[in-house]
Amino acid sequence: MAKRHQRKKRKKKELSYKRKAIHMASEHWEHEREKAISDRQQFRGLQIVPTSSYYDQSHGHKPGENNWSGFGFDLHPQVSLAAGGLVLLFIVLTLTFREQSAAIFQHLLNGIGDTFGWLYILAANFFIISMLIIAMSDFGKIRIGGPDALPEFSTFSWYAMLISAGMGIGLMFWSVGEPVFHFMTPSPMFDVPPETPQSAQVALGLTYFHWGIHPWGIYALVGLSLAFFAYNRGLPLTIRSIFYPLLGDRIYGFWGNLIDVLSVLATLFGLATSLGLGVKQVSSGLNFLFGVPDTVEVAVILIVVITLLAVVSVAAGLDKGVKTLSLANMYTAAAFMIFLLAVGPTVYILKAFTQNIGFYIQNLPQLSFWVETFYGAEGSHWQNPWTIFYWGWWISWSPFVGMFIARISKGRTVREFVLGVMIFPTILSFLWMSCFGGSALWLQITGTASLADAVTSNVSTALFVMLQSFPFTKITSFIGILLVSIFFITSSDSGSLVVDHLTSGGKLDSPVAQRIFWALVEGLCAAVLLLGGGLVALQSASIATGLPFTLVLLVMCYSLYRGLKEESYHARIIDKMQPKTQKIEIPMAPDAPPAKSARKRKRP
Repeated sequence: MAKRHQRKKRKKKELSYKRKAIHMASEHWEHEREKAISDRQQFRGLQIVPTSSYYDQSHGHKPGENNWSGFGFDLHPQVSLAAGGLVLLFIVLTLTFREQSAAIFQHLLNGIGDTFGWLYILAANFFIISMLIIAMSDFGKIRIGGPDALPEFSTFSWYAMLISAGMGIGLMFWSVGEPVFHFMTPSPMFDVPPETPQSAQVALGLTYFHWGIHPWGIYALVGLSLAFFAYNRGLPLTIRSIFYPLLGDRIYGFWGNLIDVLSVLATLFGLATSLGLGVKQVSSGLNFLFGVPDTVEVAVILIVVITLLAVVSVAAGLDKGVKTLSLANMYTAAAFMIFLLAVGPTVYILKAFTQNIGFYIQNLPQLSFWVETFYGAEGSHWQNPWTIFYWGWWISWSPFVGMFIARISKGRTVREFVLGVMIFPTILSFLWMSCFGGSALWLQITGTASLADAVTSNVSTALFVMLQSFPFTKITSFIGILLVSIFFITSSDSGSLVVDHLTSGGKLDSPVAQRIFWALVEGLCAAVLLLGGGLVALQSASIATGLPFTLVLLVMCYSLYRGLKEESYHARIIDKMQPKTQKIEIPMAPDAPPAKSARKRKRP
């Protein structure tokens, strides 16, 4: 009995030693993580020094080794000239044939949607499934930057920059307009009458679908691929590097140049879409508050002004520019949402948030694969300006957002990266849409305000018309304008850094003037699209540039799988090569001095 009690006592003591060791290890890891964040090198852009955890695949190639330098520029000639020439051609043709442009853009939107809509739908689902399989597999244990890498940014800063770069302007523009649109004209898939309680639920459910896990799955794919091949393979932070397992050193030649040119075009026009939407909303807000004419010309002037502010942020760099603005935007947007939740129909919003999560999960499989097939000879064109546009928009944004996410995600495991990028922003987007879209639907259903008329006449005014029904209208409207403007600046800032990185061959320290140049080009593209066809032109630009890049992303899935498989294999081999150490445990008496307890006994 005494021996059993002694064994239990000894076992309890050994467990306490184990717990203490685990606690000490956790404290040490947290201290080192905080030290890595505080002592890290300050970067002025997205540029990184590529590293490799097991072996280096750069083979002596250096970022920007074949660049042209001079006059404040340091450019990769093939990528810069090809992408710049195509953008210039688009600008000249749009401005020359301005009257015909609107019809061409509408035809392009319908043509691509009718012919290739199924491809967008299948591809978006494939990207999500691929990311979830990778996160749940053994690949999820791989750490970006190698086994000893630690995060460069705190988790809160990481999430703040994710949200601001991911879809900030879109959340502001569509959070009121889209649910009201779907309330008036619900998707044919659900076969519910418009402007009824049933269509209200469908309206928020469809909005959840467009702003849910699909866009973040696309961002996660590109971001993880870039981060892995830059931080674990020693390759430049450019899209071409992702295809090294398939192309080898040919990524430095024609095929690599082609991939980066497509990436630049997708990024520029995806950004131009967001900037165009943002400036339309700012123009409507200024008209609502101060009576400023809400015209295309005023919108172009606003693009110029806000782009110049973005240039200041570009010159400040990632830490002082994007990070500071992202955190400021995060706090302001959170306060804005909490205010509306408090003064608006609080219970209705929370009930809508809860019920529509269930609706989203229940209908996600059918929504994800629905392509308007069985609607007679004329068919249905509901999906083209909505789902197809969104999927094209997210895909065209993916090089920009993916590269930005990759730059800030060193030190996180693959599982932490994928789940963090896909789940947290999705839930936050749902809550935001429930607050703003739910409030708009409540006002419409109760007859307090006619949001339907505002959305039909000019969707960019919907937010400000809704705010009229709540306290402090002028203040909240001004905050809305401010939020859209800051989202505009952070998107333009981050986008110019990405385009600059792609056009400089992943150069470590490209000139600030070059980043300013690309920020101005982004603003110019947005202005030209507004002049050439307004909202339809913005939508057409996204899905047109997103189409070829969809094929790039499909191949990217396989290339990422090859890279992760090699990394996992090398990790197992190295683990087996390490000699096993024999652990010797010496039990210590409670009050015995260490030296005496460790002394060897003499043989008699």
